Amino acid sequence: MTEPFGARLRRAMDDRGPLCVGIDPHASLLAEWGLNDDVAGLERFSRTVVEAMADRVAVLKPQSAFFERFGSRGVAVLEKAVEEARAAGALVVMDAKRGDIGSTMAAYAESFLRKDAPLFSDALTVSPYLGYGSLKPAIELARENGAGLFVLALTSNPEGGEVQHAVRADGRNVGATMLAHLAQENAGEEPLGSFGAVVGATLGDLSSYDLAVNGPLLAPGIGAQGATAADLPRVFGAAVRNVVPNVSRGVLRHGPDVGALRTAAERFAEEIRTAVTSV
Repeated sequence: MTEPFGARLRRAMDDRGPLCVGIDPHASLLAEWGLNDDVAGLERFSRTVVEAMADRVAVLKPQSAFFERFGSRGVAVLEKAVEEARAAGALVVMDAKRGDIGSTMAAYAESFLRKDAPLFSDALTVSPYLGYGSLKPAIELARENGAGLFVLALTSNPEGGEVQHAVRADGRNVGATMLAHLAQENAGEEPLGSFGAVVGATLGDLSSYDLAVNGPLLAPGIGAQGATAADLPRVFGAAVRNVVPNVSRGVLRHGPDVGALRTAAERFAEEIRTAVTSV
């Protein structure tokens, strides 16, 4: 039986630190690296990030949209990046934010969570806003293949609030409802459940939310978006040990030099480790 994602993630976070580095080859960053905004530039960028990071950070998170925009050749680059990152020991969270119903959701799940799929990843970001129950095909396939999900719950973008803060008839808002579903999904799992939430590190005091979902909390917003490692205990409270802080531009802007990328990642990792262990 494949070891569950939550157990593998807990071990990776303990061994390598909890840092997640994004692979976000958008056009402006390719230009900063002196690369063309084409498939060759995309491939050079992604291979450099994997070379620099995959043997030392816990998680790499490619943003699929930046590869998909180049069509099939871009997706081929993404497949190779995922394969090489996992071979070097990093866990790969595919940031695709898929969300649909029925057979369509099942097909999305098969694209990223079926063991023999070219884009098989250790976990996938998903959107629950067609109803949490719409994620059932992805949840079932993830369990079957030892993979995980990160469900959008309390995102850092300002627009998210109009949905996530909407109050249901039972008095609980939508974001809190998603967290409650995840807590139920992870009940009894040790040392960590495989079904996590995306919760922005820029959101400030979240003490009114129960973040104890017994699963990982993927936290974008460290670095360029304004949050710092020192903010994590204040934002996440007692759940901070299960936080996977994501840094993208804060690390990637130091490329294309492999040594500079590694130095930046090590600095963020140490700051995060210090903040988390000080609680």
